[in-house]
Amino acid sequence: MRMVATIAVAACATSLAACEQAPPAGYAGYVEGEAVRVAAPIAGTLVRLSVRRGDKVAANAPLFALESAQEGHARAEAQARVERAQAALANLEKGRRVPEVAAVEAQLAQARAALQASEATLERARRLVAEKFLPPQQYDEALAQRDRDRARVTELASQVQVARLPARSDEIAAARAEAKAAAEALAQAQWRLDQKVQAAPVAGLVEDTLYRNGELVAAGAPVVALLPPGNVKVRFYVPETIVAQVRPGIAASVRCDGCGAPIAVRVDFVAPRAEYSPPVIYSRENRAKLVFLVEARPERPHDALRPGLPVEVDLAR
Repeated sequence: MRMVATIAVAACATSLAACEQAPPAGYAGYVEGEAVRVAAPIAGTLVRLSVRRGDKVAANAPLFALESAQEGHARAEAQARVERAQAALANLEKGRRVPEVAAVEAQLAQARAALQASEATLERARRLVAEKFLPPQQYDEALAQRDRDRARVTELASQVQVARLPARSDEIAAARAEAKAAAEALAQAQWRLDQKVQAAPVAGLVEDTLYRNGELVAAGAPVVALLPPGNVKVRFYVPETIVAQVRPGIAASVRCDGCGAPIAVRVDFVAPRAEYSPPVIYSRENRAKLVFLVEARPERPHDALRPGLPVEVDLAR
């Protein structure tokens, strides 16, 4: 019995030594992708879908277009309003046209000629009345006519001066404000028209297309889901016994079936709260335990890392 116990103890010690020397198993996890869902802020019927699921697209590549007839007409109307406001402002800044000024100047010349005639008539009337050849009322009438002609000359001279001036500053300011408002309305109409055609904000893989040609797309509803390479991450769980050693920035490696050599990743996030092992992650130990979620991102994009792929993560020692 003593010999059996000795053999059992030796076997147990050998087994424990082998367990201590065995490399630690990786932490179970999976790959997740954060899709970029591209939508138009304005509703419309889908008239062109330029990509299919599985396509790789470059940044600014066309994705889809919605019907835009109404927005096109609104943009044309806004452009016409801008042109009208600008023309009105230019007209106020220039003053009257040259022919209009010339017409007023011609009237002024006629008034001056009439004034000269009335002044001559007044002088004759003054002499004849002094010599008693005409009654005094004749002189009064000639004087009144001269005064009327002089006032007419003054009036037309002022009209010529005004005709050569631009509009009043208040009118010009109002016209400028109107032109600016029309330009802002045009910019809004152009923006609405531009939103009917959407391009890829980043390069990536077309993960899914959510509408087909001819379907009505609600405002803000995603039409294409893109998966940029930089939006792929690995999620795994570590026990609370080592979470203090895991911090953002540390290196790790990922192993998966068919991936070949381990893939270098770097920890990006450590959950601040503990949770129980989720049912989709099977621990090698048949008991529930508290774990912390950790997220890591590949240092370089890797085609083998596809969303949903189960992986094992080895932390740097």
